[in-house]
Amino acid sequence: MVGIPGVGKTTVVEKARSGMKKAKLVTFGTVMFEEALRLKWVKDRDRMRSLPVEKQRRLQKAAATRIARMKDEVVFVDTHLFIRTREGFWPGLPFEVARALKPTHLILVEASPEEILARRESDESRHRDTLRASDLESELALARAFLAVSSTLTGAPMLLVSNNKGKADEAAGTIVGMLRKAV
Repeated sequence: MVGIPGVGKTTVVEKARSGMKKAKLVTFGTVMFEEALRLKWVKDRDRMRSLPVEKQRRLQKAAATRIARMKDEVVFVDTHLFIRTREGFWPGLPFEVARALKPTHLILVEASPEEILARRESDESRHRDTLRASDLESELALARAFLAVSSTLTGAPMLLVSNNKGKADEAAGTIVGMLRKAV
């Protein structure tokens, strides 16, 4: 499960997980953060974006390896296709990470730039980058491009799901319906 920050991805994936039997939810960034804490590189999850790309790459590989070992019927991995860093956009699923995870499906959660801005502004639990609606339009287009590349590299089918205001249950239902056909 992927999407840009503020799209409501975590809400949708939590609802989708609860609609499946024997499903587990793993947040890729949390697994990375646990490794960063162990290495004493950061004390705040949102500060991982400020680490040099090579350190981020090391954290990604460690998280992918750990997640790939999980054995459940369905493992939802809540992650991002890219991360905005001071060095540019860093892929959230570079080839070695995607290969280690071996996804069966790639699902992109989308919403309008205006909805994303409103969600980001109301989320006081995170330290989000301040962006304009035009920046978010570019990020949404970039997410689709990264999704297509990830699908091509892994052979996993891709699905685009809209998470419009008040429609998270509907978005989750679309995902659950697709996965039930596949499992």
